[in-house]
Amino acid sequence: MEENKGGFEAGYKSLNKMGDRKGGFRATIFIYVLIALENMGFVANMVSMVLYFLFVMHFDLAGSANTLTNFIGSTYLLCLFAGFISDTYLTRFNTCLVFGVIEILALAMVTIQAHYKELQPDAMMPMQACSGSTCLKGGKAAMFYVSLCLLALGAGGMRGTVPALGGDQFNQKDPNERKSLASYFNWLLLSTTFGATIGVTVIVWVSMNKGWDLGFFIATIAAIVGYVFLALGKPYYRIQTPGDSPILKIIQVIVVAFKNRKLEVPENSEELYEPVSTSTEAATTTTTVASCIDEEKITHTDQFRFLDKAAILRQDCSTSPTVDPWKVCTITQVEQVKILTRMLPIIASTILVNTCLAQLQTFSVQQGNSMDLHLGPSFKIPAASIPVIPLLFLTILIPIYEFLFVPFARKITKHPAGITQLQRVGVGLFLSAISMGVAGIVEVKRKNQAIKDPTKPISLFWLSFQYAIFGIADMFTLVGLLEFFYKEAPSGMRSLSTSFTYLSQSVGYFLSSVFVDLINTTTSRVTKSKRGWLDGQDLNKNNLNLFYWFLAILSFLNFANYLFWASWYKYKASNDEHMVDSDIDVHDNPAFELSSSKQKALNRSNSGSPYFINQQRDQDISPQPNGAKYIEK
Repeated sequence: MEENKGGFEAGYKSLNKMGDRKGGFRATIFIYVLIALENMGFVANMVSMVLYFLFVMHFDLAGSANTLTNFIGSTYLLCLFAGFISDTYLTRFNTCLVFGVIEILALAMVTIQAHYKELQPDAMMPMQACSGSTCLKGGKAAMFYVSLCLLALGAGGMRGTVPALGGDQFNQKDPNERKSLASYFNWLLLSTTFGATIGVTVIVWVSMNKGWDLGFFIATIAAIVGYVFLALGKPYYRIQTPGDSPILKIIQVIVVAFKNRKLEVPENSEELYEPVSTSTEAATTTTTVASCIDEEKITHTDQFRFLDKAAILRQDCSTSPTVDPWKVCTITQVEQVKILTRMLPIIASTILVNTCLAQLQTFSVQQGNSMDLHLGPSFKIPAASIPVIPLLFLTILIPIYEFLFVPFARKITKHPAGITQLQRVGVGLFLSAISMGVAGIVEVKRKNQAIKDPTKPISLFWLSFQYAIFGIADMFTLVGLLEFFYKEAPSGMRSLSTSFTYLSQSVGYFLSSVFVDLINTTTSRVTKSKRGWLDGQDLNKNNLNLFYWFLAILSFLNFANYLFWASWYKYKASNDEHMVDSDIDVHDNPAFELSSSKQKALNRSNSGSPYFINQQRDQDISPQPNGAKYIEK
């Protein structure tokens, strides 16, 4: 099938017909397997690498924490790059395989460095405070940082493409498949949780008891098997062809709106440019206008009215047989930019929750390392395995959420997913603030006991409270954001859009490093001891609890900020929005609320008298088959 590229608004077509026996949960099984196997190693590294940096690479406490958060932040930031590549140049499937090869190469390099002592800092070096990366020199440092950079690129690339690849397996125009899309993201989190559970137990135990090299080797083999399994599923995938650059579309709207800045936006939005075509024209035309008919049409909204100037059809454009995208944009293209603009406050409001998550993967692990790690008289739990507690909670809660909560909430709210994506995110943000408050209380108890009697530390399982609460918060936030960004995004920007979830995580991790350095610098100046809250390697001399409470206060303020932007946000209303689930009553349901003019148009459609504005924009009203753009007669 010919790729539909190079046009004004290239159609984002599937290489496979939706009607064939492809897609659905049968296709996503291969994706779930990859996610589970890849996350075995990735999550194990997230929770244990801080100890690898601390004890093997000889970083100090803050240096090891910052190195890990910078690595994870870079991983999630690079999701955007992969999303852009898969939306523009390669298919999501091919993009995932390319970055998978890079990730496997990086894991092999990390394994080799962990195996050979000659590639590590001097083992006889005393455990003293080490600023930044001064413990690594020359070729050892080069190999260390190159392997981390490649690992961030490969792991980030996979995360920037796989969620959207799985979402493509469900046709949103089909009521049943659209309902399944919400379930897909829940099961995606469950597969992540399953792999992470094995990672933070088996792989972390192997790393800390049998050797870091063996732990990294297991992660490498798991990743190889995962990507091979993904490749085996190719015959079952619905694969989307890449379209025009989403970045280019955004720039076009901004440029054309600026060119038309002196023009007045029409009071009637139906006077703005949105090409339509009869079925005959769509089958025969080769103009770029016809190509955009394949793309989902988006209903006009009144927010950001300045951008509507990009859709004003000037006289010098109306006489041309083809349309120059640098002179006029369609309503759909303008609305795509509006959607992305509306998403920005949502992205910003979810950054802090990931800063809190970073603490559970760094300082909380270091807390656990100074606590009683024994389970029974003989078995000793690795401190880095503590995150298994929220993972076990998630393993139980996700099926309960899917099979019990969603059907129950659906009956009350009449919403296909039970609650909206933004409501789900809000619950997660609130619980993350609670988690940081609890973390501060637990740290006070741990520190007091350590000072009172260092030989009898409190049990490691005291950390389960903060981990369990945040695990539930993560279930609501992560899945809510992935589903929100996928559903709200234009079809040609879904990889890039779902990557916004990881952009939020990336900035959150980088912000963690900033907070650590800022808190240390500020408190070292204002405290009587002239010692920062997080200085050195001895937690008993630090004030980690104050840092946790600082984040809790910021999180509550951020939650209030999020409530404002979530209530302000307007969900996308596409021109096929009247297609709703057969078991959902759309009457008196704000989730399916239509404008008055559109409701009248739909009523006319049901009576067999649809109307549309013809392509010449002469305001003639002509009867057309169903599927043309409706206006009020």
